[in-house]
Amino acid sequence: MNPLLATLSGKLTERWLNLLVLPGALFLAATAVGTTLGHRHWHDVDRLRTTLDDLAARPALDRTGTAALLVALVLLTATAASLAAQFLGGAIERCWLRFGRDPLSRARTARRARRWRQRDAKLTEAIGHAHHTGTGPDGTVRIPSSALTRIQALTEARDRIALREPARPTWYGDRIQAAADRVEAAYGVDLAVLWPRLWLILPEPAVRQLQSAHDSFGAAARLAAWAVGYALLACWWWPAAPAAVGCAVVARSRARTALDALSGLIEAAVDVHGRELATRIGLMSPEVPGRLAQDTGDDMSAVFRKAE
Repeated sequence: MNPLLATLSGKLTERWLNLLVLPGALFLAATAVGTTLGHRHWHDVDRLRTTLDDLAARPALDRTGTAALLVALVLLTATAASLAAQFLGGAIERCWLRFGRDPLSRARTARRARRWRQRDAKLTEAIGHAHHTGTGPDGTVRIPSSALTRIQALTEARDRIALREPARPTWYGDRIQAAADRVEAAYGVDLAVLWPRLWLILPEPAVRQLQSAHDSFGAAARLAAWAVGYALLACWWWPAAPAAVGCAVVARSRARTALDALSGLIEAAVDVHGRELATRIGLMSPEVPGRLAQDTGDDMSAVFRKAE
């Protein structure tokens, strides 16, 4: 029992250090340096060294109790800063996935939809032009490689806005919505009511993959929260601004990658285990081969919605 408790305590300590203490301590150090130097003396190392020497020369720091109390205070403050970043990260995550009906969200959604339609029109025009110019006298179509490259570039430019015409204020919300739309188009089932039931029957490997992708998305949101913190620090010490920009860029890239992977895993879970769920609730027979049909998907949605 003692080795087990020692292992658990070691893992908890390591997790506490990695997730809470170290990011918070780094931010506290940057805050201390920034408030000491300011904009005017942003690169004055001698000023910082003098401040540290004056602090170390105080008699109170020679006492063991005072030093221990100071270390404990720093650890608690770093932990509090990290907890604040986690709370803000959760708010950012909800903001990324929101389906807003307020005027600002509707305006942003309309703007994104307008840009998406413009790029989709250019893509459609390029495909039509390539098909027209690549059609030979015998009716065969041979599209030049340059046209294929342009079509691919236009497709990627359109998909950077959304995979389908935007219905939400952010790319993240539209990516999840695209997964739900494709599941409904393929199987006729509402992903929102299907997913909690499907989650209960997923095998452990699938659950781990989904949780890993979701954790990566949450970590990206927390990194975006640190970007906000460093942006606020830049008001007193401008070198914190590059750190804020770097955190924001990395957070955006990681969040897109993680959410794209999560959406793909959600669709894959429905593809692989949707029929199993229909069988368990009695809407399909295990002896009857075939994929999950539209009618069965509609019945599943009706059952799961109950009296809604």
